Amino acid sequence: MAKPTLDLRCYFVTGQGPDIVERARAAALGGAGIIQVRSKPISARELYSLSLEVARAVHAVRPETHVLIDDRVDVALALNDQGISGVHVGQDDLDVRMVRKLLGPSAVIGLTTGTMELVEAANELVREQPGVIDYIGCGPFRATPTKDSGREPIGLEGYPSLVAASKLPMVAIGDVTADDIYDLARAGVDGCAIVRGIMHAHDPQAYCEQVVAEFDRGTASRS
Repeated sequence: MAKPTLDLRCYFVTGQGPDIVERARAAALGGAGIIQVRSKPISARELYSLSLEVARAVHAVRPETHVLIDDRVDVALALNDQGISGVHVGQDDLDVRMVRKLLGPSAVIGLTTGTMELVEAANELVREQPGVIDYIGCGPFRATPTKDSGREPIGLEGYPSLVAASKLPMVAIGDVTADDIYDLARAGVDGCAIVRGIMHAHDPQAYCEQVVAEFDRGTASRS
């Protein structure tokens, strides 16, 4: 199976709430190209059920949107024929080389970074094993209560050098809002991951439409 094309411009990472499935559906309608199911703390069985619901709801309205699982390679593997495209893993999760071996060549695999050292380490992994990683998440853009990575915020000024160094598509993450998208796109990133902005939006579809439009506007204005 061919490697899927990724639209990283609007990347929705789900948070906690009673309406995750509906928000994921609305995000897909708004143009979100990636939806990562992350709802901690949650059991593997609950994550399986939630992810299956999200995948079905999303693909009913926008089949080209990819649904990924956060961290849990076992859940992604269990759902690989049920509309789940792959997984996003962190530095302390299962090694991406093993993840690729388990999920196969067509799975979408993302890896968390956030420093020049981690970006260069991801580059080295790809040199050793081409195709092992499809994109990297890079953050935090600014400090966020959603997830404490222990890394210093990158800030807008920190992205251009990281983008220049990376051999992989880069997604900015960490308290990113729709108001940041234009500037981040101009800084060279390939996409922006958003949690709270979409989870708290009165109209998630309209919010995602704004993100896509601002990203395209920022990309077009790159000098």
